[in-house]
Amino acid sequence: MIHGVGSFLAELLGELVGEMVLTVIACLAVAGLALAFLWGWERSPLITGGAGGALLAFLSYGGWEQLRPSKPGPGRGRRGRLAGAAAATFAVAAVFIAYAGSCNCT
Repeated sequence: MIHGVGSFLAELLGELVGEMVLTVIACLAVAGLALAFLWGWERSPLITGGAGGALLAFLSYGGWEQLRPSKPGPGRGRRGRLAGAAAATFAVAAVFIAYAGSCNCT
């Protein structure tokens, strides 16, 4: 009985620490992106807007690759390297956005 309570508390503490670490990393990433955007906008608004648009297009492609229905048939479900990288980047960005939403820095 006591061993079960101890393992439950250890697991709960581990999850709380993990959530806090992910939230801090997400907040730092959001702050870093905001500072990079402001610094780039001061240097060259055209390049900064173009890079932001390219990043949004890449993330959109990754989201489309993750959420599109698979094609039936042998060998048709394979993705290329770019599609896999875009889908992974979209997944990481979605996790960061989910955790940054609970941050008071936004």
